Amino acid sequence: MPHDFFSASTSPLSTGVAPGAQRVDPLKAKVDALNARYRHHAAPDVIAAALSDPQAGKIALVSSFGAESVVLLHLAAMVDRNIPVIFVDTEMLFAETLVYQQELAERLHLNNLQIIRASEATIKAEDADGTLHQRDSEACCALRKTRPLQKALRGYDGWITGRKRFQAGTRSALDFFEVEDFTGRIKVNPLAHWAPEDVRAYMEENRLPRHPLVAKGYPSIGCAPCTSAVKEGEDPRSGRWRGQNKTECGIHVVDGKMVRVGEKT
Repeated sequence: MPHDFFSASTSPLSTGVAPGAQRVDPLKAKVDALNARYRHHAAPDVIAAALSDPQAGKIALVSSFGAESVVLLHLAAMVDRNIPVIFVDTEMLFAETLVYQQELAERLHLNNLQIIRASEATIKAEDADGTLHQRDSEACCALRKTRPLQKALRGYDGWITGRKRFQAGTRSALDFFEVEDFTGRIKVNPLAHWAPEDVRAYMEENRLPRHPLVAKGYPSIGCAPCTSAVKEGEDPRSGRWRGQNKTECGIHVVDGKMVRVGEKT
């Protein structure tokens, strides 16, 4: 894997700005250069690039250990089994997800798994009876998932996700590398261009274990109270927040209308 893809000959970064010229955002320029160089590369190359070049900074992988998570985790483990893997335990997950997480971590030899949660004090103050998701699902996602993750990522310059273009209309133009505007981090999406059949084929060819709820009609899996089984012919993500005008938990959306990301713990 070459380590020179930020070299002066290929990078659009500039230390000076001519009078009247528009200032170039260094992070945006870096991301554009990465996307240009790796546009036709495979997922393992994208992961290796994110982890190997010092200019990319300190990178972690964030996984829900959901329906398709094993693909990204397996690819990352082949590149570096010591990669930091952050798992957010919302304390409202399916029991099957918690068991699956333990089994995958052991099978793939994930040596740097970090399990994070909202603090007991914060849960007690904002959702003491555990019913916040019934009154305000956005606030519940922020409390139990988004804010704990943002706190865990404070020590990192970027993070790797398992997002794919086919998963939602909001992800239809997803690139390998993007700028997370509200934090200034790089977000890496090695599987952005994968199709559903690519995911299935990879799992089959590598004999990777599926999340046990997939066979029960859960192609997209989140917290138990807000995830339902999907009927044949329905969109795979239709079981997430069914009946609500909501498609994302807030980790990947920075729109005040959808989630309020704060620095609380």
